[in-house]
Formats: sequence, C-alpha cells, structure tokens
Amino acid sequence: MFFKYLHKPWIVCLMLLGILQSSCSPSETTQAEIDQPEATEVAVVDETPQANSGSRNQPRRPNIVIIMPDDLGNRDVGFKGGDIATPNIDRIATEGGTFDRFYAAPVCSPTRAGLMTGRYPIRFGLMRGVVGAWRDFGLDTSEVTMPEVLAQAGYEHRAIFGKWHLGHHKKRWHPLRRGFTEFKGYNFAIDFFTHEHRLLGEREWWHDYESVDEEGYLTDLHAEHAVRFINTHANEDAPFFVYVPFSAPHSPLQAKAEDLPRYAHLEALAEPRGWEESTAGRPLRAIEERREGRRIHGSMVHALDAGIGRILQALEDNKIVDDTLVIFFSDNGGSVAMGDNEPFRGAKGSVYEGGIRVAAAARWPAGNVVGGKQIETPVQYIDLLPTLMGITGIDDHGGKPLDGLDMSGIIMGVNADVAPERDLYSFIAQLDPEREQVSVTEGEWKLVVIGPPLPRPGAAERSRKILFHIASDPLENDDVADEHPEIVARLLAKAADFRALQPANHIAPFREGSEGFIPPPNWDFAVE
Repeated sequence: MFFKYLHKPWIVCLMLLGILQSSCSPSETTQAEIDQPEATEVAVVDETPQANSGSRNQPRRPNIVIIMPDDLGNRDVGFKGGDIATPNIDRIATEGGTFDRFYAAPVCSPTRAGLMTGRYPIRFGLMRGVVGAWRDFGLDTSEVTMPEVLAQAGYEHRAIFGKWHLGHHKKRWHPLRRGFTEFKGYNFAIDFFTHEHRLLGEREWWHDYESVDEEGYLTDLHAEHAVRFINTHANEDAPFFVYVPFSAPHSPLQAKAEDLPRYAHLEALAEPRGWEESTAGRPLRAIEERREGRRIHGSMVHALDAGIGRILQALEDNKIVDDTLVIFFSDNGGSVAMGDNEPFRGAKGSVYEGGIRVAAAARWPAGNVVGGKQIETPVQYIDLLPTLMGITGIDDHGGKPLDGLDMSGIIMGVNADVAPERDLYSFIAQLDPEREQVSVTEGEWKLVVIGPPLPRPGAAERSRKILFHIASDPLENDDVADEHPEIVARLLAKAADFRALQPANHIAPFREGSEGFIPPPNWDFAVE
C-alpha cells in the first residue's frame, strides 16, 4: 500500500482575490521517487489583476509577519488560560482569530523545515531530529522555500531575525542562500547574554554572513531588528515578509534580572502525563529545580511577550495594521516540567497532543481575520506556505509537490464550514532510534506507534500501538486499541507508509556525530 494524501477541490472566494483553487498533493510515492519527485501539482488560478502591480487602485497583497517562539507550552499564554501574563500575544488572538487545533512537529528543526517548504520534512530527511551545530546537514537545497516563493509575488524584502536551525555548517544552507534578503540570528541554542553556542563555546551571532559582537538580551535583539525592518520598509510599494523565530523560552533558562521578580510566585508544574515518552526515559527533574525553572521560564515568556508588543506597536506606528497578516504559533509543545502543555498529554519530543498541538493565532483586518474568531478546522505547520500562496495568488511555486493545503478560505471565513479530508502525520526519533514515535490522525481516530523503525521486519509487531478516539477524547486519556483492532491495523499501515518516506540520507538522531567535532573559526561559512 502506498502512502496517500486525500483532498477535495473547492472554490474559495476571497475578500479581495477571486481564487479558483484545486489543492493537489502527491499520491503514490515510492522510495525511488523521493530524491527526484515531479514538479508541483498545486494549482491556484488568480482571476484578479495582480495585487502587486504597483497600482494603488488594485488590491494589495498583505505584509506578512510570522512570529514563532521556541518551546512555548499550549497554556503558557493568557488566551489559553495560563498563569503567565501575555497581553500582547493575547491581542493577536482577541483582535484576530485563534486556531483550536494547530499542529507543529514534535521538535524544532522539523517544524521550521515544514514551514519553509510546505512539505512533510520526512521526505528530505529532516523529520527525525534537529540540526545541531556540528551537523554536516541542512535543509535540502532542492527544496523551494517560503521566501523564494514570496519573492515571486513581489515581496522584495524578506528577513529572518532569530533562530534558523536548518543548517549552517556550509554556506549553501545559510538563510541568504534560501531566499531571505536579510538575516540576523543563529542556527542553534545560544547563550541569551553572551551569544555563544551553549555546547561549543563559540560566538554564534550573525548579521548576514558576518559574525558580530552585538550586546543585548537575545529576545530583545530579535524584536529590535524586526522593528527596525518594519520601520524601514513599511511605506514602500512592495509588501514585506519578516519571520521572527524567537529562541525564548527554549533553554538555556536565562532571564533578565528585572523580570525575575514578576514570576517568583510560580510553583512547579505537576508531573505531565506521558512525560516518560517525551524524554526517552530521562529522569524527571527534582521539584526544587522544576520550581526554579518554571519561574525563569515565566520571566522569559514575559520578555518574549514584550518583544512581540514592540513588533505590534511598530505596525501601528506605521499605520499598516490592516494590511499586515500576523501569524503566531510555537514550534512544538513546551519542554517537560518547564512548559505548561495542559490539558493535553505529553510534551515536546512526543507525538501526543501536548507535543504537537500548540497555541496559535492570526490577525489580518483586511482579510477578515478579526474579532476573536475561533478556527476549529485542523491546521498544520505545512499548510502555511500553500495558504500564503493562495492569499498572494501564486499558482505554481516551481517546486516539488506540496503536502500542505491552502487554508486561506477557512482562515478568512469565506468557506469556514468546508473541512479538507486528509490525514495528519507526525514522527520523531530524536533521542532513541529504537523508540521512534509515529502518529496518524484519520478523522475521529488517532494512532500512536512507539517502537523500532517500522520498515524493519517485525517492527510493527514489537511496537506499542495506542489508539484514541480523538474526537471525543482530545486529552488522550483512554487507549481503545484492544476494542478496535481493525482500525489499528488500517492506521498502522498508513503510519508504516509514512515512515517509509524517509530517505537513506536522513539526519541522524540528536548528538550523533558530535564527538570530536571541532567548530570552524568564527563559523566563517568558508565552505560552500
């Protein structure tokens, strides 16, 4: 049986754009086709005049701001009922709309790769784990990226300020080689104050290709550069695209001294359900360490929210709020004992809902993304690229077939009742390849498979298979696998097909290959 994505064509009448959309995904994919797939089958026909032709009498494509914190738990924001005040993040939710079921990958690099490409990163070997600083691996250069696509729609200025995490060992993986026109940031987790790589001790703070000694708290620098970019390009004829992947509240747990008293009252989180499967068996931290970590975590989220507030204020100051699409979501669930993923099971590093179902919101007044609307249709990280293609009228991005769907009509409320028929997949093997996790959600059912790689003979029989009726049990409390063996068998076959998409040249599990690695001097990108 081959892995298939199910879809339906539908007509989307946008507020300013009339788009006839037929969202087509790859159907039958074999292992031999993975490295050289055919050109994209996505077809979006824009029947209106081009929005960015230079005439103010024609519809204008929106400025696009994507804000993505790192390791933010589902309930680490105010609009989800958490105990950390996030008034600026909440503004996006209350003035725009929230996603009831927004899914990211279980860890950092896969989410970023899927966001950039609109494809499940398992197809190009980047769904298993994360790209460490020592890794001679990066986002496949044959993949077409979001900034490259937006360049086709007239977005002349395309910036990233923050954590790239998709390779920097060679110049070919650098953001400026992947469609961005400006980069100020780093590849992996660095010290929030010294900007040194936390594992290698080398400074890793870049302005484009240049290593720079810039003072400031990391979160503040992200916001400052984003504000400067907005102020510079707000009044130009062409719209802009800015991607702000904050590092907070990812480790290292470091907060500004002035923020720590704000959250001195926080207590340690309760032991999360399914934490053992989120950490590959690591011991849970002691209660005292968890309490202190939670207080630092809260202070880091406070700084994150303040930085987002400065970005939103820049949009207001330049009077471009109505014409700017702001998208906010976390790259995965919160880390065990630090991020609050309640009420869901699991945490970062697992395919349970707590690892992949994240807080997300969007605001775009001109696109009818206003008024605190709630979007109940499941949306994935891989949907954002085709959605932006739908909004900007791009009919052929020139790359490989997309797995994500154009959700612009649903987000804008034009056809909110039309839910696409498709399965949702997730995969992680970052810490232990013998305890891989694969999940598939088919309508009202979700299967979680934990064990050795499914392509191995007998792996399916040795794996733990957990079935949830996700429609009535979104918190994943009750395993009903024994009651529905036929559903388990059907979804297991789908999970095995999905897992088989991983090519031989995939990224290895985290830390594999780090022994004996010597960083190049100042990370000078000398090697192409």
